[in-house]
Amino acid sequence: MIRVLIVDDHELIRSGLAGMLGAREDIEVLGEASDGAQGVDACARLRPDVVLMDVRMPVLDGIEATRRIRALPAPPRVLVLTTFDLDEYAYQALRAGADGFLLKDTPPARIADAVRIVSAGEALLAPALTRRLVERFVRRPGPGEAATRLAALTERETEVLRLVARGLSNAEIGTTLYVSEATVKTHLTRTFAKLGLRDRVQAVVLAYETGLVEPGPATDTTRE
Repeated sequence: MIRVLIVDDHELIRSGLAGMLGAREDIEVLGEASDGAQGVDACARLRPDVVLMDVRMPVLDGIEATRRIRALPAPPRVLVLTTFDLDEYAYQALRAGADGFLLKDTPPARIADAVRIVSAGEALLAPALTRRLVERFVRRPGPGEAATRLAALTERETEVLRLVARGLSNAEIGTTLYVSEATVKTHLTRTFAKLGLRDRVQAVVLAYETGLVEPGPATDTTRE
């Protein structure tokens, strides 16, 4: 059973999500919170597996709430929900440690699937949306900054990171580089460790922030 906490300042949205998710046999809604501060407290008390987090809320917004939740012992996964498809706050929430990003008008079945995906330990990139956020709001590096941050990577690890940021799955990266999927996973594990990254979402953000990848056509992915 996947235990979920819903954090949103709109009661109708909370109740709608609670009803929709609670109807799933494998999901239990532990509780609701109407602002980020309540959400952090509820996480500490209830120990959910996944938090559905609104971005713009009173008292404490979803960005700082996500940051504080991620600092808790054995923190839950955080899935950001927003009504905006290009929202700087949502991008900042990803940088704060959120595991994925979806619009609130996403079909109910896909929200439930998203909860399952992040609960399983995978990062979720909503098709097109997360990448568009990164491209619009990313801070461009200063001279030499990219080389400094990526200096620890091998040439192959750098190439794998570039392909991850372009939206390729592990299997697609393996095909592109003529290596096995297991080899790709090994490169990613080493890359994450060297750069202090938690998951694929943070890897995408870093690749754009360092200038390793520039905005342009890419293949969208929902998870890996």
